[in-house]
Parts: sequence; structure tokens; C-alpha cells
Amino acid sequence: MNTLMNTGMTTQAGLEATSIPALRPPIPAPLAGAITHLCSLQQTDGGWEGEMVWNTMILSQYILVQKACGRAIPKAAADQMVKHYRKTRTSDGAWGMHGESLGYVYFTTLAYVALRVLGVSPQDPLCVESRQWLRKQPEGVLGIPHWGKFWLAMCGLYGWEGVNPFPPELFVTPKWLPIHPFRFYNHTRYIYLGIAYLYGKRFQIDLGELTESLRRELFDRPFAQIDFHSYRHTVAKSDLYVAPSVVLKAGYELLHQYEKRPLRALREHALGFCLDRILYEMKASRYQGLSPVNGLLNCLALYAHNPRHPELAKSLEGMEAWKWEDEAEGIRYCGARSNTWDTAFAALALSELPLEMRPQVASSLRQAYQHLCDLQMQDELPDAGAESSLEQREPILGGWCFSDGVHRWPVSDCTAEAVCALLTLHGEQSPVPLSDRMSVERLCHAARFILRRQNADGGFGSYEARRAGSVLENVNPSEMYGSCMTERSYLECTSSCLRGLVALRNHLGAQLGGPLLIQVNTAIAAAVTRLRDSQRADGAFPGFWGVNFTYGTFHVIEALHEAGIPVHDPVVQRAAVWLIRKQRPDGGWGEHFSSCLSGEYVPHEQSQVVSTSWALLTLLIALPASHPAIERGVSFLSAAQLADGSFPQQAQAGVFFGTAMLDYRLYKSYFPLWALARYVRLRNPQREEVGHARCAALPGG
Repeated sequence: MNTLMNTGMTTQAGLEATSIPALRPPIPAPLAGAITHLCSLQQTDGGWEGEMVWNTMILSQYILVQKACGRAIPKAAADQMVKHYRKTRTSDGAWGMHGESLGYVYFTTLAYVALRVLGVSPQDPLCVESRQWLRKQPEGVLGIPHWGKFWLAMCGLYGWEGVNPFPPELFVTPKWLPIHPFRFYNHTRYIYLGIAYLYGKRFQIDLGELTESLRRELFDRPFAQIDFHSYRHTVAKSDLYVAPSVVLKAGYELLHQYEKRPLRALREHALGFCLDRILYEMKASRYQGLSPVNGLLNCLALYAHNPRHPELAKSLEGMEAWKWEDEAEGIRYCGARSNTWDTAFAALALSELPLEMRPQVASSLRQAYQHLCDLQMQDELPDAGAESSLEQREPILGGWCFSDGVHRWPVSDCTAEAVCALLTLHGEQSPVPLSDRMSVERLCHAARFILRRQNADGGFGSYEARRAGSVLENVNPSEMYGSCMTERSYLECTSSCLRGLVALRNHLGAQLGGPLLIQVNTAIAAAVTRLRDSQRADGAFPGFWGVNFTYGTFHVIEALHEAGIPVHDPVVQRAAVWLIRKQRPDGGWGEHFSSCLSGEYVPHEQSQVVSTSWALLTLLIALPASHPAIERGVSFLSAAQLADGSFPQQAQAGVFFGTAMLDYRLYKSYFPLWALARYVRLRNPQREEVGHARCAALPGG
């Protein structure tokens, strides 16, 4: 095959041969600054955590739940919440899915209602401009998606006849049904568990006199004259991502007929079943919920069952775990906490430093190591993994959560990245004494946890292995999100799990025990095959949890490299060719979030430090560090660095379910450091000779 040489010449078919002079930047100062900045962000418990920014939906729902449960929000807190709404609205007065999004009817309507509940006047510009925006939309508030119709109906602001049913009886149907809710992706099924209970109860939030005012403000006609039933399938174009399928609409029609005369005994049984599952979830998650989205619904369910329910106060207090507050952006509620994720990547970035630089970060790494040890799940949930369990929970022993682990919902890739960070710190010039290292038994628990998340195709799910086929996507009721109905084989999760299993095998070997070692080797081989087979014709790998091909390609090539795939392998070199094609004139890389929506690469109008870091980390595997594309990328990073060693806040880099873009605030702190550290480590003369020899050995080299 044609190759990329360290001269900067590219001869891959369709790519013009170019020769760009290398620019070797003065690296020590940028790297030192990045180290100082990242270490300054380490928390007293030894971990790192940055905010994972999404949108105002959870804040709006939090405000409505507090109102429903009769809990007044103090004025000082309310003012900070209003500040956040002011900071996050679009230029035309709406609120969107994320920081770069245009307005959505769903988020804008919920924000409007929440602001009015907080006491903001309808004459306040916040309300005036958002109301004007809503009125300009073709269907106005009537076009709000399913979740919005449901929330408005609970508030008395939408007719229940306009809400497509999701009755609790669905949860007591036979479990062998291919569309049983227990087959859903866990976030989806737990959200709909709460929705099903509240829908079955037709729960109402009492907004008092505000109800009539909001009905006049939100709609362009008298509320009593609106035929809500005729808008059941109407979704604003601004909000629609997955249109309701013919199959889903047919299912809705059947359920509508049932809702005219539901079986009372079955309804009561189903409500009781759902309530028991809700109670289990809140207790198992230590009253935080899997996320605040389902946690807030669960709080309403408990209140709907009994306003004095003994678990209600604990559940309401548990929602405060999702709170973020600062003077700049006010009070908001995030969709997830990222302690393990950020700490593992920060530790891996610092571990990439050349040996001579590691003593200066030894203390930080020791603290991070201990913090990660503390976050592992060391106790099992009752009945986890049992076929007879009504909860259908997978075992959690040995896993790590995305967060600090309090809610006990561990994830495959977070576990694998934590394992990689820990075992990397067992390596050369380790800062961790032997007496403080994690036991082999606990590492074996981690291996078993990861293995249980592998699918039949060799890929890995996130919280669980896949429970159903893609047929479930045909009954996706969310309308705003895609690929959210079932677990799948995510390339990033597969890559992380592959790296974690390789690290466990390499460090423990026979200590894993014969049967477990065989399982690990089998899983590794299947994962490698799955990743290799997933490369697109252009050389890229699609992501699912990040933006998008740059992110997916970084994860896959990193994993294949650690699994022993040589750098001259066609898969690796095709990925390198693809990345060089995407390099911008300023030396950086930048991918726009819309590539997640279109499924095709879309360049951002500006180079992004995070995208550039992912590209450099990948190319530093595939090519010698002296390659002009690499040196130009490093120059871009060095020039982008701010005076305090940090990097600028730029575009969204994370995503879930296709449309929900996320701003991982610490990505810009550890990924650039990681890339600079790898460059410096590989740029020394001895390693450079290896790189030249490696490249020269390739066909045509």
C-alpha cells in the first residue's frame, strides 16, 4: 500500500502529494504549563471532575418537581437559576439542545413554564422573547415532542388526550416479548418506568392560579377550544430527529383504544409493580437515580403515590447531587457526574510524560491512584444477574461508574479506563508503592465485569450487554433522540474494553487464573476483529459518544495499537491518511457536531484543541513524531495555549443519542497535555530512530 513518509509526502490515491515544512515548536514550556494547569484542578480527594454541560431541561424539570412537592426554592437560589437561563438562551430568545444548538420548542417551553414558576414576570424580556419565538413556530407549543406533551399535561397545560400512551401495563407484559421495556437501554427504560407510572395515575402538578395565565401565554387560542387529540403525532421540525414509525403509530392507536377502558385490576397491579421498581432504583442508587432525568420522575411518582412517602424526602435531597453552581453561570443541574472518567484520563495523560518528567507529578498520580481505587464497586446489589430478579440488573462488582460511584451504575468503558490508568501506574518508575496497589482479586473482578458487557459480535455495550435487536428502534417514542432504545456495540466502549483487557492480561497473566485468562484472550480476539471490520472505506471510524469520526478513530487506533496491531497495518495507515486529509491550514483539526447528525464528516469552521489532540494522539501511533503533519499540529496546540497553561473553551466535543451534544469541560485540559506529552516522549533521538526504521519498513517506504 501507499504510505505516509516522514518527509510529509502523501501518495494515497485521491490525495495530492504535498510537502509542508516541519515546524518544530519549543515544547517544554507549553507542556510544563499544561501540567501545572491540570494539576491545579486536582481535587482534595485526589480526583478530577469537570462539568459535563448539556442544556436547561433538567433545571426546568427540577423546578417543576419542587413546585409539585410543595418545596419552595429560596429567592437567592431562584435568582441564580434565572441567571443560568439568561446565560444559555439563543440570540432569538429560545433554548436549545446544547450550547451550539438552535432553539427547540421542547426546551423553550419547559424553560418558560419554569421561569414563570420561579416568579419571573411575563413582561420580563426572558419571557417576552421566548414567547415570541414559540409563537413563530408553525405549530407553536402544540408541536412539542412526546416528552414535552407529557410534562405539560402533568402541569395542566396540555390535554392528556393529546399525549400518546405509555401505560404501566407494558412493564407487566411477558418478558419474552421482543419489545418488553426491560430490553430497552437502561436510561430509556428507567425514564419510561417513571413516565408509565405517572401516566397511569394521570398525575397533576398544581400550579394554582398560574395555570390559567400560562394557558393564555402559551397558546394562540382559548385552551378549551384546542383539539389536543389531533396533535398527538405532531412534532415541531426544530425538535424532530426520529419521526414516529408506522409501527409505533399503530401501537399508539391500540393503546389509545385500551385507555378508553383500562382494566382496573390490571392497572392497579401494573402501578404497584412500577412503584416497587422505582423504590428499588432509588434505594439502590442511594436516592440519586441512574440520572436526574429518571430520578426527578421517580420523585414525582413517590409523591403521586403518597405525598408523605418515607422515601420522598431522601429522594428529593438525592437530586442535589446533580447540582452545579458558580458565579459565572448560576445554578444548573447536570445530566451526569464524571469523576472516574476525568480522573482516569487525567492520570493517563500525566503517565504519558517522559520518565525524567514524572517525578514532578508523582504525588498527583499517587493521589489519583488511591481515588480510583476508592471508586470501584466492591459490593454486589441484591439479586443482581439472577434470571428471576424483577429488577433485571447486571452484576456491578468490580466495575466503575462514570461518576463517583454513589449511584452504583457502573459502565464498561469507565471500568476499562480506570483499569488502564491503575495498571499504567504499576509500570516503569511507578509512583505507587507495592503495598498500596490494588489486589489481584479486585482486578479480576474488574475483568469479569468488563467481560459481561461483551456482545455476540465482539463489541461492547456500556452499562449492559445488548438485550434486543435493532427492531426496537422502530418503536422509539422520544422523537428528539436516536439509537436510544437498546444497547449496541459502541466502537469507543469496545476500544476502551479492549485496552483494559489487554492491560489486565499483560500485567497479571496467569494470575487471572486459567478459565478467566481464556475468556480474556477470546474477548480480545473478538474485539480486535470487530474494530477492524468497522473501518469505513475512507479510513475513519464513527464515534457514538464523541464528535465524531475524529473521536472514534482515536479510540480505535489507540486500542488496536495496545492490542499489538503493528503500525504498518493497513487499518492504521488508512486512518492516518484520513486524518491528514482533514488537517486544516493552521495545523489543527476541527470536526463539527453536525457530523453526528449526518453520519458524514463535517469540518468545523475553526480548529479545535480537543479534536487536534485526538488526531495527534492517533498520528503519533501511526507515524514518526517528526512527521510534518504532527509537528504542525503540535505547533497549533502550542499557539492555542493560554497564559495560565490552559486551553480555550471551544465547541462541544461529546454527544449521546445522536443529537445531545455535550461540553466536557476538562477535555481541553487533559487531552492536549496527553498529546504534547506523547510528542515529547517520542521525539527524543533514540525513539526517533525507531520511528524512522518503522516507517521505512512499510511497503513502498
